[in-house]
Amino acid sequence: MVAVAGRVAVVTGGRRGLGAALVDELLARGARKVYSTARSAYVDDRPEVVTAELEVRSAASVTALAEVAADVEIVFNNAGILLPDPLLTGDFERVTATFDVNVFGPLRVARAFAPILAANRGGALVNIHSVLSWLAGSGAYGASKAAAWSVTNSLRLELARQNTQVVGVHAGFIDTEMVSAIELPKATPAEVAARILDGLEAEATEVLADDVTVTAKAALSGPVEHLTFSAAR
Repeated sequence: MVAVAGRVAVVTGGRRGLGAALVDELLARGARKVYSTARSAYVDDRPEVVTAELEVRSAASVTALAEVAADVEIVFNNAGILLPDPLLTGDFERVTATFDVNVFGPLRVARAFAPILAANRGGALVNIHSVLSWLAGSGAYGASKAAAWSVTNSLRLELARQNTQVVGVHAGFIDTEMVSAIELPKATPAEVAARILDGLEAEATEVLADDVTVTAKAALSGPVEHLTFSAAR
């Protein structure tokens, strides 16, 4: 079991939204240190928080973070972008950027930190997905989250040999800047962060953060034409 108290964690995209809530919840549960990243420099006055710049599209940036954060025991892959461009007609550069950030970004982080987690008794890797990993209709974003889900499931098998717990997190709509324009019921970042850490500490392999996500997961055994974005409304 990976208990949070006394541990060192890194949260990508920790400056705001769910990332900021994860940083808060980690500290509330007694984390010893939290590296919190953003694409540009920022300040957090809490002594347990170490801020760092990170561009997950850059292998050099990810490597630089891993060199600084060699004491990390829990990695939260939270950084992501929401560009719901249609796959057929959307700007192809935006489609590829979505996959680079949401799929290859977490994979770069996982590859860089896997040896560190192994050296620090295994620890845990937590990847943030979406209910849209399972529902068609949100263009490049949903497709990228579906790919990220598959990557996480494969990483779970590959990292088992070094005793690293891998947790995949699925959530519906969270009340953050990213989805402020979507007029649907939303969970608070604090609620979702608490559920994620509850799952981590309970040795879960998957966290379903809300009722919408539970319903979508149950529908995976049904007809594929029912797995659409409208199902989450």
